[in-house]
Amino acid sequence: MIELIIIFFAKIIEVSLMTLRTVFLTKGEKVLASFIGFIEVLIWLIVVSNVLSTVQNDPKKMVIYALGFAVGCYVGSILEEKLAIGLLTLQIIVSEEEGVPLANYLRENKIGVTLVRGEGKDNPRTILMLHIKRKNKDKVMQLIEQQDIKSVISVTETKMVRGGYGLIRK
Repeated sequence: MIELIIIFFAKIIEVSLMTLRTVFLTKGEKVLASFIGFIEVLIWLIVVSNVLSTVQNDPKKMVIYALGFAVGCYVGSILEEKLAIGLLTLQIIVSEEEGVPLANYLRENKIGVTLVRGEGKDNPRTILMLHIKRKNKDKVMQLIEQQDIKSVISVTETKMVRGGYGLIRK
């Protein structure tokens, strides 16, 4: 029984590391991703060799292995959300009159904003562009919502930003 528990939790750890490794790779963190990959493969080799060598005698190991994989996917995605690694670009489209006051409010709260003039179907619009750390997304969204302004907000993952207020990488 203890062997099944070890397989289950080792697989959860291995798959969670796989998820994090993938995230770090996509964010350009090659060295950290490589280190995580090394640990991940060590765990995988130990677990899979144990399961494969005795699966004929104990088919429960196969089910526990698969269950650990599924739970590891879930745990890895939760870890990735909590770490909130990376950058986002927010584009906030508002009426021309509300653009400058919203930009000033965000700037007062230490958020860099770039204003762009745009044309809507019926009226001129202001597009506010913000590059923010992903972990700050909820705070920034709350600030925008507090202003009770009719807006369209799109959020996109951003691979890299050079320069910018509050984003300088050290």
